[in-house]
Amino acid sequence: MIKPKYLEIKNELKQQIVTGKFHNGDRFYSESEIINKYNVSSITAIRALKELVQEGYIVRYQGIGTFVSRARKEKIVKFSDIEIFSFNNDKVHVLSITRENKKQILDVLKLTTDSYYYRIERIREADKIPYIYHKSYLPEQYVNPNYPDIDYYNSIYKRLKLDYDVDLNEESFIETNEILFPAPKNICKQLKINETEPVVFQTKLTSLSENNKPIEYVESHKKWNFYKIQLLSNN
Repeated sequence: MIKPKYLEIKNELKQQIVTGKFHNGDRFYSESEIINKYNVSSITAIRALKELVQEGYIVRYQGIGTFVSRARKEKIVKFSDIEIFSFNNDKVHVLSITRENKKQILDVLKLTTDSYYYRIERIREADKIPYIYHKSYLPEQYVNPNYPDIDYYNSIYKRLKLDYDVDLNEESFIETNEILFPAPKNICKQLKINETEPVVFQTKLTSLSENNKPIEYVESHKKWNFYKIQLLSNN
């Protein structure tokens, strides 16, 4: 099937933006320049520019001109969660492992009402100072009910990798972070902080890429002064 001319032009112009010929904020081709460059009608030129505007690559200002968007969609931004401590002093303690079937969590894990999951509560410490309280929820088929001792699950990543050949780092996830102030009283007790201090509340839902079924849902509360984020763009 032959592509419409405006689509060919749009794709070529888009490639010029993505590969760096034009940078964010640069003046872009005008309608007349596209007409002359590609020997096309004004209708075709306008359609190509309109497509680029709709996809977020350029912006057009009447009477001023056309410019490359300062927030173009192809730009990759990496979000990093930076822990402010030495990993050499990091320890995890499992507090409890409980089999449950509460509707709220069943819905998050996309399980039926007659299904069960395991709730695993853990505390992470650095230099014997608690800084993260985790509650992890896993469908019961991914938890070994005959675990030798409670610390068998101090690393859920390790258990899923060794016991079920699932690498959580390779699966897709959705993560949200928000500040809670003041911190809930039960969290203050777990993290040994004052009730007037804030905490970072993080939720993370990881799903298997092969079928999009959730394999782990985690609720974490972090001490605010142990939390830092970094944003990196590709250029």
